[in-house]
Amino acid sequence: MGKPHAIQDTRGPRGDDGAKKLNGRKRHLLVDTLGLLLRAVVHPADISDRDGAIQVLDGGTARYPQLAHLWVDAGDQGRVVVWIEQTLGLSVTVVRKPQRWVRCPADEEPPPLPTGFQVLPRRWVVERTFAWLGRYRRLRKDDAALPETEAAWICFAMTSLLLARLAR
Repeated sequence: MGKPHAIQDTRGPRGDDGAKKLNGRKRHLLVDTLGLLLRAVVHPADISDRDGAIQVLDGGTARYPQLAHLWVDAGDQGRVVVWIEQTLGLSVTVVRKPQRWVRCPADEEPPPLPTGFQVLPRRWVVERTFAWLGRYRRLRKDDAALPETEAAWICFAMTSLLLARLAR
């Protein structure tokens, strides 16, 4: 008896991201300041967030010459920020969570820790876009056979959203 064979997944390429406890695929979006979609890339979850950020920006920014500044997640800091600044010539701001601790001298009282929910600057824009996409049945679950199909459904959902706003 040999080792068991992996079950062939008929739903296209997938991966596992152990850090995020995610199976399947990841979505990377490039949105404008209103949260409207500029570009979407879907890839297996085993590709890192930094490599996914490069995929969504590589070639996508050439279509938008007015793009001058990016806000990126703290997971995209480091070599991705350097790549964006040197290769694409854009300025970048990394959005980080507020620090939970600070160093202070022994004779000083430390400042109070932030409590409750904290809105991170500009982070809510892309999170709101993900929430808009979650209202579409085809995007709630990962059923598409190919990542390109899921990216097309994302574009279709945003087109539907924009048409509904224009009809008002």
